[in-house]
Amino acid sequence: MRVVSGIKPTGNLHLGNYLGAVKQWVAMQDEIQAQGGETMYFIADLHGLTEWITPAELTANTIEMTATLVAAGIDPERSILFNQTRVPAHSELAWLLNNVARVGWLNRMTQFKDKAGKNREGASVGLYDYPVLMAADVLLYNATHVPVGEDQKQHLELARDIATKFNQDYETELFTLPAPLISKAAPRIMSLRDASAKMSKSNPSAQSVVKLIDTDSEIADKFRKAKTDPEALPDTWDALAERPEARNLVTIFAALADRTPEDVVTEFAGQGFGQFKPALADLAVAKLGPIRDEMVRLLDDRGAIDAILARGAEKARDLAAPVLATAQRAMGLLA
Repeated sequence: MRVVSGIKPTGNLHLGNYLGAVKQWVAMQDEIQAQGGETMYFIADLHGLTEWITPAELTANTIEMTATLVAAGIDPERSILFNQTRVPAHSELAWLLNNVARVGWLNRMTQFKDKAGKNREGASVGLYDYPVLMAADVLLYNATHVPVGEDQKQHLELARDIATKFNQDYETELFTLPAPLISKAAPRIMSLRDASAKMSKSNPSAQSVVKLIDTDSEIADKFRKAKTDPEALPDTWDALAERPEARNLVTIFAALADRTPEDVVTEFAGQGFGQFKPALADLAVAKLGPIRDEMVRLLDDRGAIDAILARGAEKARDLAAPVLATAQRAMGLLA
């Protein structure tokens, strides 16, 4: 069992990024390896080029994302951790697969339509074609399983279609058809000032977003000042259906504590937010503080980050080379 997953390098990571993706990866590392499997995680810096970003920002974001993953619990000695650019076989296989994938398949990809919006003619070819690179990302390592959310299921199906067509066209069994790995549903974390909007670094209110780089006092202050309603917490989770701010804070508490929202509501039933928010603030500081401290340490040692990515890329290249060479021979590119 080999699980492969990538994440685009974004800067100013916040609580929503951590609970929605990074924490999930750490749990997956432990669960898959307990089953005797292997985990590979990569920083998708090539995918980061599909929408304009300055070179300096992309470099900084790649370093920050690597530091965050390691600080949060991804162990480079247990998982293979690298960035795409250091493994040129990703780009090389993507070009080969471009000649197998069909335009009609790509035209059905809904994410391109969503991201390009009304300006499809002005979108980059990379934005249109990136699902083929995503296919290469996992087929290159013969991944048996790929973690997917609702928005990525279509891309995994495309990877399976490409693998099937390649194997049939070139009369080979080179590519494994990756299966979806449905992990525990990631919590949807909303703004601390407006629970109708997702937590986002683009929000103009600094109080709405808990950044992973925030100090303990900043984390606590943001939770203590989070928008709530005047009612006490009920004794059932369902009773919070029409109370979005309260529901958001309970969701965050449950995700940080590895508990169910129902369990958290039961514990705090009848208590007001004057009691609940300080408890949430203390929990957030206890969970996020050590991650921030390790991030800061790693970000102060660029050499350590480079070494981690270099070691991971070397392992990834060793796995990728025979697959790429076999694909090239199958297509007549190598004797």
